[in-house]
Amino acid sequence: MGNDRSGTGADTVSGPGYALLLAAGPAGRQRLMDAAAALPQLAAVPPAALLGTPGGASVVQLVDPADPQTVLTHLRTAAAHPGPVLVHLAGQLTLDAKQRLPHLALARTTPRTARYTALPWHWLAAELGRRPPGSTVVVADLVADETAWPPLRAAGPSGLAAGLTLYGTVAPAPPKRGMATPDYSRAFAGLLRGAAERPPLALLHQRAAMEAGLGSGPELLLDGAGPGEADPAPDAAPGPEAAGWAGQTGLAEVAGAAGVAGPAGAAGVAGAAGVAGVAGSAGAAGPVAVTPPRMPPGPPESFLSADPRPAPPSPRPPQPTHAPLPPPPGRAPVADPLAATHAAIFEAANSGRHSEAASMAAAWEQEALRTAGPRSDEAIHWLEVRADLSRIAGDPARACELWLAVADARLGNGEPVGHPEVEGAVDRAHHQWQFVQDRARAGALAPPLMELRSRVPGRRPGALEAVRRRAELLRAPARTR
Repeated sequence: MGNDRSGTGADTVSGPGYALLLAAGPAGRQRLMDAAAALPQLAAVPPAALLGTPGGASVVQLVDPADPQTVLTHLRTAAAHPGPVLVHLAGQLTLDAKQRLPHLALARTTPRTARYTALPWHWLAAELGRRPPGSTVVVADLVADETAWPPLRAAGPSGLAAGLTLYGTVAPAPPKRGMATPDYSRAFAGLLRGAAERPPLALLHQRAAMEAGLGSGPELLLDGAGPGEADPAPDAAPGPEAAGWAGQTGLAEVAGAAGVAGPAGAAGVAGAAGVAGVAGSAGAAGPVAVTPPRMPPGPPESFLSADPRPAPPSPRPPQPTHAPLPPPPGRAPVADPLAATHAAIFEAANSGRHSEAASMAAAWEQEALRTAGPRSDEAIHWLEVRADLSRIAGDPARACELWLAVADARLGNGEPVGHPEVEGAVDRAHHQWQFVQDRARAGALAPPLMELRSRVPGRRPGALEAVRRRAELLRAPARTR
């Protein structure tokens, strides 16, 4: 268990921080790293030094969780924290057998069950990628098993770093019957314990890698979005060498078939500056309804064994504010460059191939996020496409969430509350919300919908009052017969 340490200040400009220290790995002979050995040294670091926040920090340790839903719950707690966040991962990467996507192996993970028992890497990227730039850092001390190492080595560090500020190392699996040790984590913690204040993360990473003897072997060093930056923006564009893997493991939450919530483990959180207890794999809390980020159904280009698909072309440019010029004489007008793409996506959705449609839309959204940014016209367009795909797939709660995100993004871009696109997004969110039958999910969506409805009342009178009335009914105890 960790030592309880207090921070070195009270309220600061950045506020208290939050750290999630996760050590995970399969049980038995499948385990490739003694991941839990990373935590004692990290727990001995004063929380304020670990986060670089004079106002203190809360630190949560999670050791050998068995359920990916448990980890997702803790990731969402970290992602919701208003101050700086650090997530430290120690463990091993594997690929699921069907989709060949990277996963962090957990206590019950086996090669055949990774898809259901390991944490998909894109869940991590989706949850943390929504946070403000510069507020979140992921530190990883990982080994990759024989399925994950070849494509990761080909993709390079950016294969994991898309949408994240990621420092650390990934090494190939040790020889058979060998067990890797978290040397990078130990060096990282040792440097923090000996420093008066946390040095810039890029420098801290370089020194930790040097002290751990890394850099001359086959391992990959994950050096953040930009050398010399203390906290590079999480949404910094990855290098071109990672176009395959990064395309489907990055920032955006990917639509697809919903997972089923399982029992969640328990991990205590200390006060404003304490260290939490350790959560074991057994889990002591009751069931927690958590909807994971959706999983893409197809492998990224870096994981295709032969004849890889070409990367998608750049998404549509921002819509012009003036009428386009007519084509030169003798030339036919140029059609919408994405007309065929949209047709293929919605043909798949309307044929019941919802995962396929969601995967195509997610790939285009990833490209838009990488090249144009999360508030760009391109990214908002693909958010709208995903919302409509959720409607077609019969998931009104997800469709409502996405339309709320569209409205929030448009308002954040300065579009007026009376703009047709803003009103349309809120109206669609309201319409989908009325079809959400699950009381808990409908109740959770009511506050953000009411907040937006108060700003964007729409053209129909009484819309805000209608939301309030249903929200009150949802808060009332359900009647039993």
